Amino acid sequence: MRNKVKFNDHTIAPSKVVCVGRNYVEHIKELNNTMPSEPVIFIKPNSAITENLVLKGGDEIHYEAELAFIIEGGQLAGVGLGLDLTKRKIQNELKSQGLPWERAKAFDHSAVCSEFVSIPGDIKDLHLELIINGEIKQQGGCSLMIHKPLDLLDEITSFMTLIDGDILFTGTPAGVGRVNANDEFLGRVYNKNQLLIEVCWTV
Repeated sequence: MRNKVKFNDHTIAPSKVVCVGRNYVEHIKELNNTMPSEPVIFIKPNSAITENLVLKGGDEIHYEAELAFIIEGGQLAGVGLGLDLTKRKIQNELKSQGLPWERAKAFDHSAVCSEFVSIPGDIKDLHLELIINGEIKQQGGCSLMIHKPLDLLDEITSFMTLIDGDILFTGTPAGVGRVNANDEFLGRVYNKNQLLIEVCWTV
């Protein structure tokens, strides 16, 4: 059975999550990455999708909060909050060898998703914040992205088919860090000052 997410009053089973890396300047700096000349794109399969934030195994897991979008009819139809969970040590080892990231990025339950709601107003006014144990860790949104969501959609669909229900993760702002047992995560998505989504996860 395929994993599902909630979009308004129904559930959908995305075929995949298309993720964008290195889309905020300050995040690029904090990980000492090079500035890409075009969007860095990778895939998480349906088996990565979950509504729960769970630690499994002994690998160190890092959180990356992202604005996430549901695709319908080739358009950005819904917005939510996603956590791109990353096995950072493994990722760094793979990067140093010029190898793909799937072992560090595409593992089961590595795409944690809130519910999704229809996009109100202008996409450029969407932004997120992530609070962990009462402390704001990440803030960012479309205005700070190097590649804006609609441009990302055009770029991705130039070489890949997006099926209705697929999810787009648009990159993470600075402030990523380790997920620890019993951490309390509070994520919010806003349209300007209007709260669209609030989601709580306890590890």
